[in-house]
Amino acid sequence: MIAKNAFINGNMIAYDDVGTGPAVMLIHGFPLNRSMWRPQLGDLVAAGYRVITPDLRGFGESDAPDGTYSMDLFSDDLISLLDHLEIEQALVAGMSMGGYVLFNLLARYPERISGAVFVVTRSVADDEAGRARRLQLATELLKFGPQVVADSFHPLMFAPGTVEARPKLAEEVYGWMVANASLGLAGGLIAMRERQDVTPLLPSITTQSLVIAAEQDKACPLEHPRMIANGINGSRLEVIADAGHLVNLEQPNSFNHCLLEFLREVSPTALNDGTIGCHC
Repeated sequence: MIAKNAFINGNMIAYDDVGTGPAVMLIHGFPLNRSMWRPQLGDLVAAGYRVITPDLRGFGESDAPDGTYSMDLFSDDLISLLDHLEIEQALVAGMSMGGYVLFNLLARYPERISGAVFVVTRSVADDEAGRARRLQLATELLKFGPQVVADSFHPLMFAPGTVEARPKLAEEVYGWMVANASLGLAGGLIAMRERQDVTPLLPSITTQSLVIAAEQDKACPLEHPRMIANGINGSRLEVIADAGHLVNLEQPNSFNHCLLEFLREVSPTALNDGTIGCHC
């Protein structure tokens, strides 16, 4: 697959754009990049969807400018990318930090979002201890490099036993983390540190929504996805067994079934005729 690039809001944003049909945008988590969605691309394209996977500014192959990063800025970049691609509406899935961006998109650009999938994410803001840890980590990584973040986050990413059972996957994920620019990682940490508590806004979300949680998630305990699902009227919670924070990589078949079932309901295609079930 050949990566594409677009000059967006003063920076080069890298993305993949595959398939045809209703648009689906997948937003990666921290401290990752768009490569995390590789297990989803084939199934979504085969079901008749156009899939856009961007690297957020500061991550992967996108530019990592100096300056202040924020959820507003990430959202503005993604809307400008949709404009560049002449896509009026997309169903958007956001994993972890990507879920924070999705909340921002729903608050500021709801007319551009045809459906929302919140993957192992939370609606609450950081508490004071969490804010302090983010700032300390940002300071340390700017001194010592991305491995500081990778060493901190990597142990939280997988269900117990996954690292031992699938060492190549664990090694690949670590490689994604350390390949990010220090400026981008620091920017992402501060953007997450400064994000708002959107829990009070959940009842006002009218976009059709799915919440996907992982049974053994050490980074985002089940209470947080449950809070989102309980707060958004008509939303559905799916808990995937035998998976940690990287649920889409650890259990791609179960994850894809859940996602495709929701897509069939919100944005059906001629190829996706309702025969796909959710085996979560």
